This record gives sequence, structure tokens and C-alpha cells, in this order.
Amino acid sequence: MAQDITSLNEEDFFEGKSTCCYDTDALAEGDKEYDDILELNQFDGLPYSSRFYKLLRERKELPVWKARSEFMDTLAKGQFVVVSGTAETGRSSQIPQWCAEFCLSVQFQHGMVVCSQIHAQQAVDLALRVADEMDVNIGHEVGYCIPLETCCANDTVLRYCTDNMLLREMMSDPLLERYGVIVVDQAHQRTVATDVLLGLLKDIAMQRPELHVVLLTSVEPGPKQMKHFTGSAMPLIRLENPGTEEVVYRSTGEGYFCAALRLVLEIHRSEEEGDVVVFLVTKQEINLAHDILCHEVHSVPPDLGELQPIAVHPGQPGNLPIRAGDDTTRGRRVFLTSSPNEDFFWAVNSISFVIDAGLEKRNVYNPRIRTNSVVIQPISKGQAKGRRQLAGPTGKCFCLYPEDRQLPADIRPHIVESDITSTVLFLKRMEIAGLHQCDFIDRPDPEGLMQALEELDYLAALDNDGNLSEMGIIMSEFPLEPQLAKTLLASCEFDCVSEVAIIAAMLTAPTCFFVPSVDLKPEATQCHMKFQHPEGDHFTLVNVYKAFKQHQQDPYCDVEKWCQDSFLNHSSLLMADALRTELTDTLKRIELPISVPAFGSRSNTLNIKRALLAGFFMQVARDVDGSGNYFILTHKHVAQIHPLSTYGAKSPKLGLAEWILFHEHSFSEDNCLRTVSHITPAQFIEMAPQYFFYNLPPSESKEILQNILNRGAAQYHQEKKNTSKEEPREDHTFDRCVVQ
Repeated sequence: MAQDITSLNEEDFFEGKSTCCYDTDALAEGDKEYDDILELNQFDGLPYSSRFYKLLRERKELPVWKARSEFMDTLAKGQFVVVSGTAETGRSSQIPQWCAEFCLSVQFQHGMVVCSQIHAQQAVDLALRVADEMDVNIGHEVGYCIPLETCCANDTVLRYCTDNMLLREMMSDPLLERYGVIVVDQAHQRTVATDVLLGLLKDIAMQRPELHVVLLTSVEPGPKQMKHFTGSAMPLIRLENPGTEEVVYRSTGEGYFCAALRLVLEIHRSEEEGDVVVFLVTKQEINLAHDILCHEVHSVPPDLGELQPIAVHPGQPGNLPIRAGDDTTRGRRVFLTSSPNEDFFWAVNSISFVIDAGLEKRNVYNPRIRTNSVVIQPISKGQAKGRRQLAGPTGKCFCLYPEDRQLPADIRPHIVESDITSTVLFLKRMEIAGLHQCDFIDRPDPEGLMQALEELDYLAALDNDGNLSEMGIIMSEFPLEPQLAKTLLASCEFDCVSEVAIIAAMLTAPTCFFVPSVDLKPEATQCHMKFQHPEGDHFTLVNVYKAFKQHQQDPYCDVEKWCQDSFLNHSSLLMADALRTELTDTLKRIELPISVPAFGSRSNTLNIKRALLAGFFMQVARDVDGSGNYFILTHKHVAQIHPLSTYGAKSPKLGLAEWILFHEHSFSEDNCLRTVSHITPAQFIEMAPQYFFYNLPPSESKEILQNILNRGAAQYHQEKKNTSKEEPREDHTFDRCVVQ
């Protein structure tokens, strides 16, 4: 019979007493004995099921289990501990369970356990798996909290969540006092959210000496990360990783893409069993590889079994059509991905082959032009090792690069090459909550930091002293980028909340437009054009959402099939719908007015544009030559409108808009402006802060705006009328808007 864990205290850990709430040594006696003993689960007080013992036997085979005693002793004796081992060692599922046992031993007097993940789907998968292993109900003793979905209770013992959700939780609980142990998984990935979390946890741990922090990594952290919390190296537990039977290095003269596809077909014809993971570089390569393999399937002899290519785009909803661990599919699955996160396949235990291009795409933010540049670079040594180990001890990894290639030692932190405007807004909010300056492992780029502060100042999120203003505090309440948050708040003044909430949700969720293979691309374009709105792409998004809701509420309509037939992503639309509800609920909570829907009216159209300009006045461009070459006001760069836009090359009937507001500039990929809507220069002058306007670099476009400001809108419209260029007949005022 297992020892009653609630009778232990923290001193018992130092004496080496067992803390496990079940007797693992008695498993050899068989399950029947346990039916007679009726050992009770200390987390819910119920007898363990037979499945618990079956899973426990499997858990004991994991490499992490050998380090169980060492981990429990280290956790009890110190505030910090690092565990290094790949996902296949069982670190992400077992370590948090043992932390829950540790908290249970002291009757949760310091709090529960939370385990942060980078991706929402991994948080859900792990919570479901761990609840099964602990023999408890999901949503009760074990739960998860991801954007737009919470499955846990106030007394949940172990909670999995995304690192972003844990950061947002700090807005109401700055010291995370509900938790006694905080587990930061995938700390080696060095995402912006993870680095911010680690920076704040250093301050929290100093104020809460009873708090324990556990870092889980796939590769051994560097000296800087190891000394982050204490100034000296933290205790490190290295897990024994399952090796790979064979690694083959190939220098591909034909290019890694063709070599990877050739290898997939060779593996399939070899009749060796097992699924394949192919690590490519870009989304375009994944889609092209998927189309080519689908075409090649027809030439594969039937006796070899089915070859099933599966495109996996991490970060997109519903990306893994066949969930991890599902081995019911006949034939061979080929997972095509560009993810730098090999943990995506942590439970796909049927993988026998890995094909690795050895490269990754990084988006590096350029604060001078306020957009990302795409950089293709080699993966780190740790990433390469993690990918090889996916093949398992009996598998084979093909590295499509020479063995002597010099790979970077560590992953470059995202915080030094990302737009951190949202991060700065959050940290300003944390200063109000009483936390001191965030102590980053690697500090952000100074130029990027200054640009973020300048942008928040333009958005009126900061006061004259550089602290968060009342506007900034309200903006930080929304799970939106600052410009969208400002747009949503401005919509309250202009009585267009219902429409702008839809636009904000649709822009925040992954794109709803599904672009299929080359054969169906013209048909998809025709379907998408049915939703186009003459005022621009922001209004088109409202059309798509309203059509989706109309079909969703029709009891006779299969909305998933309608999305498929319309080449729309059903999961993205569901996410946008949930986000719109969350935004509306937040507005109600802070008692801001919500207007009655009026989409389609002339005044509503004008008000939506005003609200958009209140947030995105820094993203305005002008057609300088009438041929679609758009001059971006803030940094004098010239770009084109994306062909699939309302004003793109596919929609010549509307003509080109002279002045536009855009949501995104994809600089490195195609130098296109995406999600654009037509505006007038008078509307821009009305909504842009005066000091932003005067700080614009000199240009012909700025001179035009200055002339309009000096002479007034009436004379401008008369001149435009004489030159046969029509402008909407609107009464304009050039007083600064209240929301500024």
C-alpha cells in the first residue's frame, strides 16, 4: 500500500522519504493484486483504475523515470532546477506530475503547479495525456488554459497553459501566488514570451522564496541561461536521450528540396516500415512538396501501400489532420513541416525516418521600416540533434548537408529580432502591478526598443513621463497588438464597435482564406472575390464573417462543407468568432459602449475608416504614379498591393485607390501590402496625431497632405473635381480626435 503522501512535509524530502502516491515497486505482482488492495488516488480519493497501472508500467520505461529520485531531491533542496532531455524522454509529461506530488506533500500551502508551453495544441495534448496517466478527470485535478479556451477549475492541481496565457494571468496576479511550482517547458526555444516570463520570474522568485521554478529544455542551456536566476549555475539533470540508429549526411548538389522528395519515394519503395518527417524551410515549400507527392502517389505500385503526405504548419488551427499517436491509418504518412519545434511530434511514435534540410526561416524585424525581413539560416546544433532523435533508436535520419557544416551552438533569442511593441506595453502594465524591471537573459535591440516606445507614444498609450496612460492601461486589457487595441477603443467613440470587433478578431486569427493547389487556385480566387467589398479588405473580412455566421445559424446547412466549398478555413473562422466574443465581453467588463450593428450604411463605413486610422495611421501609403507603386509615408519604401486584395491585380474593375491604409507589409516575400482599404488624405489628417504628421520624412505625399491641412478640405475637393478625380462628399474637420 502506498504511503499517505499528505502526511509528509518538506523536511521529509531531505530525509529521502518516498513521495510517490503509489507503490511502483509492487507492479511486478500484477494488476490483480491491486484490485484487492484498492489503493486510493491521493489526488481525488478514488481507487486507481486498471488503466492507471497499465500506463504506469509504460511510464517506468521512459528515460526520465531513471532520474525521478534525483529530481525530487533537487526540487526539495533548492528553488531552481533545470532538466535537459528531448520530448521523447517524457520530460513534459512526467516532471509536472512529480511537481504536483511535491505540492501535495505540503498540502498545497504554497500553491499548485503550472506548466507553460509554446503552442496551444501541445498544452491540450499534454493535459489530456497527463490526466489519463494520473487517473483523474480533465478539467478538474488536471486542466489546461489556452487562448479562447479554458478547461480547469479553481482547485486544479496541475495546469498546462501557453506562456502567453501565463503572462496575461500576471496582470491580475503579478506574483503568481496561486502556484507553488512553475514549470517552463521548451525554454531552449527562446521565444519572446518565454524570455519575458523568465525575466519576470527572476523578480518574482526573489519576492517569493517558497516558489520553485523548473526549466525543461531539449538541449543543455548555455552558461548565460544557467546563471540567469542566481548568478551561479543552477542544478542540472541530464536525461538519457534515446539515440538514433543511423545518421546519413548528404551534400545535395540538386538542392535540398528535390533531394528530400526523392528520398521520400526511395524510402517508400524500400518497403521498410514507419512514417517520415521532412523538415523543409518555408510554407511554400511544404505546400509544393504536398502537391508533388500527391501527384506521385498515383505512380506508386499498390502493393507498397498508401503514401499519405500531410502538411503541418505549426501555429495554424487544426494543422495536424491526424493527431499525434493515431496509428490507425494504413500505409505510410509523410509529415511535411517547417517547424523549428520538433516537439510537435512528441507522441507520434510511428516515426522511423527523418529528412532534415538543416535550415530554418526566421523573421527579423527591422524597426526602421517597421516590417519583417525573412532570413534563411542554418539550424542550431541542438535543433539538429532533436530532429535526429525523432527517428528513435531504430530509425534513420538523413541530413541534407555535409557532416562538417558548422552549425550555430544555440538558437538565437527571438527577443533580439522581433517587434516588441506589445511586449513593452505589457511590461509597462507590470510596472504598475509592482514588478521591477524585467531582467532579460538577452536584452532587446535598443533601436527596436526605442521604436516600440515611440509607437506607444503615438498611440497615446504613454503619458508625458513615459509611464502607461489610462488609454494604455485599457489597451493592455485586450489580447491584441497595440494598434488593433487602439482601433477597437476608437470604435467606441465612432459607434462602430460591432464591425471593428469583427475586423480585429479576423486580423488576429490565422487567415481564413484557404489557397489550394495550382489546379484549384483560379476556382478559389473566384470564390473569394464573391466576398470582396469595394471599400477594401477590412470590409471584406466583415462580409466573410457575416456569411459564416449566417450559414452557421442555418440548421439545414453544413457549415464545414460550406467553408470547404468556399475555400475558407473553418478552424480560423471559429477562432475569430470566439475572439470576437472575448473582445465584446472585455468591452462590457470595463463598461465601454457597444454600438448597434450598422454595416453597409454610409456613416458606418466612414466611422470604420476613422477607427482604423486611429490605430493604423502609421501604415498609410499613396500611389505615386497611378500604376500601383505605393509610397509608404513613414520610411519612403515603395511596394505593391497583393494580387488577391480588393484593389489587387485580380480586381481591375474597382481601379487603384490613390491613398490606402494597410495592415501588413510582407517586405521580403513579395514586397506586397496586405489587407488594404481605401482612405482619403483628409481622413488621414483628421485622425493622425499632429506630432506624428510633422515627424514624417519629407516627400511629395507629405507636401500634398500639408497643402490640404493649410487650405482646408473644401478647396482640395474642388481642385480634385476639376481634375476629374472623385472624392467622397463628406464634411471634414481637422480637429484632433478625442481618442488621441
